[in-house]
Amino acid sequence: MKDGLGAPQSVLVLGGGSDIAMATLRLLVKAKARTVVLAGRDPEAMEAPVAELRTLGAQRVDAVRFDADDIASHAAFFDDVFSRHGDFDAILLAFGVLGDQAEAEADPGVAAAILHTNFVGAASAGLHAARRLREQGQGVIVALSSVAGERARRSNFVYGSSKAGLDAFFQGLGDSLVGTGVKVLIVRPGFVHTKMTAGLASVPLSTTPEEVAAVIVRSLETGAEVAWAPRPLRLVMFVLRHLPRPVFRRLKV
Repeated sequence: MKDGLGAPQSVLVLGGGSDIAMATLRLLVKAKARTVVLAGRDPEAMEAPVAELRTLGAQRVDAVRFDADDIASHAAFFDDVFSRHGDFDAILLAFGVLGDQAEAEADPGVAAAILHTNFVGAASAGLHAARRLREQGQGVIVALSSVAGERARRSNFVYGSSKAGLDAFFQGLGDSLVGTGVKVLIVRPGFVHTKMTAGLASVPLSTTPEEVAAVIVRSLETGAEVAWAPRPLRLVMFVLRHLPRPVFRRLKV
């Protein structure tokens, strides 16, 4: 259960290798989180994060296998992880792929794979997470969306559309959970300097995993439903979202 200030004491991370997820866990463990489960395709690759979180004060840290693309395995995964670890106060969906826009345009199969991971996989995991949290009567699902989903841009419309779908899905899921004790927090970061974006040119209002993590933790404390990282992006994307299409097309975005 959460402590008196609403801080989660048990956290499940889907996409345990995520830089943003790890930065968030560092803050949560330094606060009150004592049980952490990192889920990803290669549990052995998460040995270092497991050791670090234990050093920071987590009492139980495990790494388990989870494949976002294997949606047929999701039901058994959630049943097993809840059976072995008990209730979770927070479930963080941090997996995703950026992909290559040029390759995706040239090969629809590549585009479909990006959409499947970022949207279909997230939707499946989100529904299973909601089911288990609803059964326990409390908890929060944190979904990492992106400002790229606010309006698809020609430079990355495959990735952007996958995040647009994810964002809309979790908005609806959050509305469906009102009154159950379960909440959904949608986080919309801008360009984040992570291993996923390594080698890409930085853009204005770029941020770091640590800054996004601080936004997530603060939003959990306040009970926010949507968070922007950094916050000025909310105004920027409001303007971009409402530009007429002929004007928007002329922008180099």
